[in-house]
Amino acid sequence: MINIKVRNFYYLIAGVLAILFAVTHAWNGQSAVLPKLDISEIPMDTQTVFTYVWHIITAENLVFGIAFIFMSFQSERSKIRFAAWMIAAILIVRLMVILGVTAMLDVSALTDTLIDSIAIVIYVALIILGTTMKKKQSGG
Repeated sequence: MINIKVRNFYYLIAGVLAILFAVTHAWNGQSAVLPKLDISEIPMDTQTVFTYVWHIITAENLVFGIAFIFMSFQSERSKIRFAAWMIAAILIVRLMVILGVTAMLDVSALTDTLIDSIAIVIYVALIILGTTMKKKQSGG
């Protein structure tokens, strides 16, 4: 029998959330957002770019989720801390782009980004908490 022990619950929760975000992002895209592009006024090359960019974000969320779940079982936290900080940085930049582009194009639509913004902030907070685990559980 293999003894698998979760060593960082923050990373485990972040990983599960990221996979959930990937599923909901794909579902929302396929059911609500991308079908709106399927109109004759939008050129096919623009539809194609928008569709693959949407799915890149879905794929990133899935990869981040798998990575954090894997990282949650690792005992050598110092070796995975850099990866966690890089993912957190990507997510912070993603949030800045979402908020910045929304503010530039339609500042009144910033309220529409509230749920996504809160989700990203919680996700990043879990990652940051996970990076501090070594100090709290050095005996563990």
